[in-house]
Amino acid sequence: MPTHPADYASESISDHDAYAPREIARRVEALGVAKARADTTTLLVLAILAGAFISLGALFFTVVVTKASLGFGINRLVGGAAFSLGLILVAIGGGELFTGNNLIAMAWASGRIGLRELLRNWTLVYAGNVLGCLGTVALVVFANIDALGGGDVGATAIQIAKGKAALGFGEAFARGILCNAFVCLAVWLAMSARSTTDMILAIMPPITAFVAIGLEHSIANWFFLPYGIALAASSAFPAADVARNLVAVTAGNIVGGTLLVAGVYWLAYLRGDRVDRALSS
Repeated sequence: MPTHPADYASESISDHDAYAPREIARRVEALGVAKARADTTTLLVLAILAGAFISLGALFFTVVVTKASLGFGINRLVGGAAFSLGLILVAIGGGELFTGNNLIAMAWASGRIGLRELLRNWTLVYAGNVLGCLGTVALVVFANIDALGGGDVGATAIQIAKGKAALGFGEAFARGILCNAFVCLAVWLAMSARSTTDMILAIMPPITAFVAIGLEHSIANWFFLPYGIALAASSAFPAADVARNLVAVTAGNIVGGTLLVAGVYWLAYLRGDRVDRALSS
């Protein structure tokens, strides 16, 4: 039985209306199959782009919050809106982002792709995202962006990186779970869109929220942490602290994206499809 007004398909619904949740679920599932079976070169190129896009959003955030004086909450709100640039570029410009690709788990749960295909996508995309982030860090360092504001941008970047490296494993893991629930919901909402404007408006609130709240995004951290390390003395960032953050946040992102978003929506809308296919075969 439909659980959302838009699930009641009728001829009165125009092509300008957003896709209903049940339709989004099927679109995400179909896209997951395509992503899981994309060729290696395409995945790596688009993943590198996505890493660079997220890094640009992270850099924009860093500049915007530097010496901001609107008050803690408003500063974070404005910074979160700036960071949204990253996912907007990924979604509209084209990119393969590890955190968003956690939604491919819906296609796996439906039996439309195998576990090997799922893990292949995640591995290639994560590697490409990291390369995109590190390449962007190098360009930003050579561009001397840290000197903006009399060096205040560099000081902010170091402070951000130190805060992330100081998080305990459990705290980073929990923040990673919550973060990717927001990110995958942003991707989910964007899949309801029928225009570029719709996509931008759908993406910004969840991304702004997770940044304002102070949650942890694994791919963004592959920019924030190396950038802070590049600007500060290496002794300021013990390798164990950096590794702890990246491992904990990555694991948390997987849980948040696959269980809290992909898993819940699969149970709500797609679980019966697998049963139907099994009975028909």
